Amino acid sequence: MNVGGWMTATMPIVMQIGLKIVGAIILYIIGRWLITVAVGLTSRVLTARNFDPTLQRYLANILGVVLNVVLVVAILGYFGVETTSFAALLAGVGLAVGAAWSGLLSNFAAGAFLIIFRPYKVGDYVIVAGGVEGTITEIGLFNTTLLSPDNVAVIVGNAKVSGDTIRNFSAHAYRRVERTAQLAFGVDPLDAIARLKAALAAIPNVAVDPPPAVEILDFNQRGILLAVRPYCHTDHYWQVYFDTNKLIAATFGTAGYPPPFVVEELRNGGRYPSVSGAPIGGSDVAGQMATNREH
Repeated sequence: MNVGGWMTATMPIVMQIGLKIVGAIILYIIGRWLITVAVGLTSRVLTARNFDPTLQRYLANILGVVLNVVLVVAILGYFGVETTSFAALLAGVGLAVGAAWSGLLSNFAAGAFLIIFRPYKVGDYVIVAGGVEGTITEIGLFNTTLLSPDNVAVIVGNAKVSGDTIRNFSAHAYRRVERTAQLAFGVDPLDAIARLKAALAAIPNVAVDPPPAVEILDFNQRGILLAVRPYCHTDHYWQVYFDTNKLIAATFGTAGYPPPFVVEELRNGGRYPSVSGAPIGGSDVAGQMATNREH
């Protein structure tokens, strides 16, 4: 076997293949650099025009995917691969992948609709997907990422988000804090309401307009139940919530209100709630024994 002749014949082919490989690597490096520059430039232009941060990331991700596909097709064309056949092959693979990854594609489509209709944006505090609660940190191509109140990152598929109820607590300038205050029988509710309204206005971050609301909500076995409702921005919700609890306890303690309790009557082994010894239900039976139970 003529080794020298074989090497002489194959050397040009090896050199041609080697040069193509080196050229493809250079083309890939330059292409990736250009893609990075194009995506970065697009993001800066969108930022300068005050586009929504979520929309910026979404468009940048789509542009990056499209340009990477173009780069792969260009490299294949450089190696002499028929790009039209590759396009047909890519379309066939796309159909197969679409059937296999229908869930991912539904998340992608849902993400597009979330961007267009914008039921929430990055930074909003929401409840989505049947109870997932937190602050939106990112709306991706397929998922939405939230930061829960206990500092846990929660990732939810966009299809699940768009297919369920969305509660956006940041859509308006303020939200209402729902608390209640129980009064014992004999306490003047108007006096308690006046004390609470004056005290609520002094809690930090409580909105002035609308003003805090304190009203009689219901009547129960312990006495009168008040609804205590200050308003605040979503960012201060839990601070106002806990401060309101402390304020109710401090205000009622300073006023010297007695603690609410339930009075029960034991009749023939059965319990019948009553108020100040007056039975609420049941018939009079001899040998009654009244027992007070404080709460």
